[in-house]
Amino acid sequence: MIARLQEEPLDLLFHVEHVSGPTAGAVATFAGLVRNHDPSVEGMVIALDYSAHPDAPAVLQRIAEGIAADDDVLGVAVSHRTGHLAVGEAAIVAAVASAHRAAAFDACRRLVETVKAELPVWKREVLADGSHVWVGMT
Repeated sequence: MIARLQEEPLDLLFHVEHVSGPTAGAVATFAGLVRNHDPSVEGMVIALDYSAHPDAPAVLQRIAEGIAADDDVLGVAVSHRTGHLAVGEAAIVAAVASAHRAAAFDACRRLVETVKAELPVWKREVLADGSHVWVGMT
């Protein structure tokens, strides 16, 4: 199992390879990319700066272990970026393996949604006009 925060760019194929094996009939993946806009913010987004609470690695580990405990799940790999990211870079990647596609899709979705809801990571959106907006600080 992989569950980590890192400043280096994320490699989706590495995650897929980590969860793949002879019993896996399906690997569902997700890549969350930095986009150039946020519907709740006026202006063009040119970058994101991610900050993580010191407990974030343990939280991510707990989330991944919870998904891995599902009897249908054969492998879990999830990583979230910290630091400065440009538009187009992956902020999160996830891969979940199972014997069948439905279980892989369901588990991957649960993994990503739980990370989004529970991981103590905040983003600072840098806008083209030089201003910035913090997201997730409440």
